[in-house]
Amino acid sequence: MDGDPTVEKPNAEGGAAISQSTMDKKAIARFSGPAANVNHAAMDIRPASSADAPAVWSIIEPVIRAGETYTLHRNLSREEALAYWMGADKEVFVAEQAGAILGTYYMRPNQAGGGRHVCNCGYVTAPDATGRGVARGMCEHSLVTARAHGYLAMQFNFVASTNQRAISLWQKMGFEVVGTLPGAFRHPTHGYVDAFVMYQAL
Repeated sequence: MDGDPTVEKPNAEGGAAISQSTMDKKAIARFSGPAANVNHAAMDIRPASSADAPAVWSIIEPVIRAGETYTLHRNLSREEALAYWMGADKEVFVAEQAGAILGTYYMRPNQAGGGRHVCNCGYVTAPDATGRGVARGMCEHSLVTARAHGYLAMQFNFVASTNQRAISLWQKMGFEVVGTLPGAFRHPTHGYVDAFVMYQAL
């Protein structure tokens, strides 16, 4: 899910950044209370801080090492991986429950200039938190946040066709496959497989 490293968040017309005060606070607030889709317990989704780096690394390292979903070198160091995930070009969030970080996602403009009204996100759930609605919760949160920032669409640039669990979830969340990149991803087990471009207008 690569994109252009542009920090500014566009408004609906692709101009200056929208203030956080324009955010749909009711929609965001519901993620700070009971979340019915996460074992009926409270899950907070909040901006990540530097103090969250160890937890973020523990979540993204297994995904990077597996090499089955993200187009990142499997031997990235901790510093390199965190520089990518928590870089200045991204707005990073963590999903927290009872003091434990269950997942993390980032948001960034997908392109610069005339393409910065479309955002791009990447999500990872902790291995021991899968199947608990964390990814769905983060995706819902990202869609609300993207609209509040003035983005007009969200695009996933590179979804491995073998990642059926993610594809199914994204489709349930309103994303459509709008393009196929034949043999674009070299899966460590399945070899060269297609990658999908998935898109949702906001």
